[in-house]
This record gives sequence, structure tokens and C-alpha cells, in this order.
Amino acid sequence: MVFIMTFIIGVVSQKGGVGKSTLSRLIAREYAAANWNVKIADLDISQGTSFNWQSRRLARGILPEIAVERFGTVDQALKVAGHYNLLIIDAPPHSTSGTLRVAKASNLLILPTGLALDDLEPTVLLAHELVKSGVPKDRLVFVFTRVGDSEAELLEARNYLAKAGYAALQHGLPEKVAYRRANDEGKALTETRFASLNGQADRLAQEIVDALQQVSEPEAA
Repeated sequence: MVFIMTFIIGVVSQKGGVGKSTLSRLIAREYAAANWNVKIADLDISQGTSFNWQSRRLARGILPEIAVERFGTVDQALKVAGHYNLLIIDAPPHSTSGTLRVAKASNLLILPTGLALDDLEPTVLLAHELVKSGVPKDRLVFVFTRVGDSEAELLEARNYLAKAGYAALQHGLPEKVAYRRANDEGKALTETRFASLNGQADRLAQEIVDALQQVSEPEAA
């Protein structure tokens, strides 16, 4: 019997359209390219965004292949976790009990958010609720998405998180047509036609890799 070390990354949000599935695909692609056995668990059965993305990827023969499966509940997804090195849970929006279940099962929990208060406020409230429910704060990772060209807006968003007791990763997800086109073609953000955009996405992915490694390392004796 072969023992597989399994890590779980949850990607959650109280709102739709903030980049959960986009980040899930990016993470999955980078780990798969590093020869990890990866699966995305798509829990948003009404939309199936990651599942449909995989269909486009398979149709175009894009490598590496990335396993994606729809699940109706978090527990159903967790049952298959032991077969993979990494399970990425692409959670549905507006699922309070399900979100808490994802959070408690995850080694790392990613909370994507836009820069506007309409996005920041519910994301911070969600983070507060999760921490209050026993989720370790160091497992929470904020990622800015739909980032524009305004450094002032970005700084304001960072300050808002800081006042709430959190910090976002250094690299965010710029609002770029090429990223949307890549997803439409079954590609991840590191697979666009533009090396500079691929590099930006790769730097974000590396920050997430580093964050998972940090929270997964055993504490020094």
C-alpha cells in the first residue's frame, strides 16, 4: 500500500466573480507541471466553472492534464483527497456552513477579493467568522484580484486589510483581457501568449506555493 501525503487548498469567497476558479486553475496547473498528482474539486455545481474549463482544456489537448470533478458536498470531495498529492477545493459562494467545513479541512485557505469595499468588507467579515470558529489565522491567505492600474487604490485596499488584522500577498491578479482569453481556451494564467503576463501569474503562484509550504512545515522542536 502506497501512502500519499495529501495537502488541501481551499479557495473561498462570499461573493461570485472574484476569481476563485481562476486561482484554483492557476494553482492546479503549476503543481501539475511540477509532477504533483492534483485534483480540483468543483463544489459550485450550479455553475461548474472549473469543470467546464477542464473540458475546454481536454478538447485542445493542453498539457499537463488537470483532473477536475464536481462534488455536491465538501465531505464528498474530501473522500477522494487521499488519492492525490494536492486537492484544491473550488468552493461555491454564499455557503457559510460549507465554507467553514472547507476552511477546517484545508492546510491553506485562499480568500480572493477585489479592491472595492463591496468586495473587501464581506471578505474580512468572512475571515473574522472563520478565525472566531477556530480556523488558525496563519492559514488564511488574501489575494487581490481584478487589480487595475491605480497604485493608490491598491494601497488603500492593503491599509483596509491591515486595519482588520490581515495582509494580502504581494502579487495580485491584474485585470487583463489576455487572462480571460486564456481561461476561455482552457488555459491557466501562466499559459497566455504573453511572457510578461505569464511571469506575473507565476510570481503569484510561487507565493501561494511558499505559503502552503510555510503552514505545512512541522514546528521546530
